[in-house]
Amino acid sequence: MAEAVGIGTVGRAETAGDVPEIGIGMLGYAFMGKAHANAYRKLSYMTWPPPLRPRLVSIAGRDETAVTEAARRYGFERAVTDWRELVADPDVLLFDNGGPNDVHAEPTIAAAQAGKHVFCEKPLGRSAEEALGMWQAADAADVKHMCAFNYRFVPAVRLARDLIEAGEIGEIHHFRGRYLQEWGATDAPVWRFDKAAAGSGALGDLGAHVIDLARYLVGEIAAVSAFAATFQPGRDVDDAFEAAVAFDGGAIGTIEATRFAPGRKNGFAWEINGSKGSIAFDLERLNELQVHVAESSPGPLAQGFRTVLVSEAEHPYWEHWWPHGHMIGWEHSFVHEIHHLLTAIRDDAPVAPHGATFEDGYRAAAVCDAIVASAESGRRVDLEYRTIG
Repeated sequence: MAEAVGIGTVGRAETAGDVPEIGIGMLGYAFMGKAHANAYRKLSYMTWPPPLRPRLVSIAGRDETAVTEAARRYGFERAVTDWRELVADPDVLLFDNGGPNDVHAEPTIAAAQAGKHVFCEKPLGRSAEEALGMWQAADAADVKHMCAFNYRFVPAVRLARDLIEAGEIGEIHHFRGRYLQEWGATDAPVWRFDKAAAGSGALGDLGAHVIDLARYLVGEIAAVSAFAATFQPGRDVDDAFEAAVAFDGGAIGTIEATRFAPGRKNGFAWEINGSKGSIAFDLERLNELQVHVAESSPGPLAQGFRTVLVSEAEHPYWEHWWPHGHMIGWEHSFVHEIHHLLTAIRDDAPVAPHGATFEDGYRAAAVCDAIVASAESGRRVDLEYRTIG
């Protein structure tokens, strides 16, 4: 088991020297490497005092020139070309895996078995079976584990969860979520278009985010009925999918994702309808939550949706940032996410329910697998989730 660091001391910290360090080893230096490195750097001084002070020990990547330059840019002490050096490094206490999907399982399992806390990008595994193995290894090692579903840590999303839990929109009837991008029509050699590397296409890359937030906000998905399509010749992953879903609590919904939606840059949006009201969110308006609470006496004064600007001091995560109305951006969700994980490590506290554990990563992967099975068979697929322990 990885030991908790500095339990009980950080809350009284006033200077940097009072906050215990935690050594970070990161696999991957491109898109997600940049996002995670930025978060470690930023939380060190913006979320003061930080739960633990990240020490950027080492970063790994296959291209020696590129990873050495990344280490210099991001502030890591050293760069290596073999992730096994991160696992063996005694200064690394948290293993952060931001690499492509085909290097999620083996390095993360090895790090957990070496007693390091583990943080892995989504999708956790290329299949439910692969994700299950990662969850089993982390659980057996008794280390903290989190899957990087960063959209749980957008303030408006967390406020939506709080409103749902408070009963503000009543019993949930519908969820509809979509993740639309436009860049799929390319012949560029991208690993995300290779089934061996990615596992799936728009499903695992984009749909997994929608699936996770559906689970986080509404509840467990019990059944799916789906279609999938590949539009680009020669590609062995899906370019788009559409799925109808049923939830354990009785709600029904739709989930879709595509990389063939011209004009959509990063169009992640969802809406939830309940017996007393509705809430809706659009990532392109990240600081806003659309809320409708049904009037007791409908008539000419009945309200439609109103826009809640999620930037007040009492709103989730806002204690770290600016006076109200001064907006934050996409990158701040990673600050909140890593802050949550470091707090769980410091306090030896659970990562769930607000952080996505490897169990959540496995369950999202199980839904992805069910969508593939439904699309291939043309039939509804009921979910049966594995347990461990």
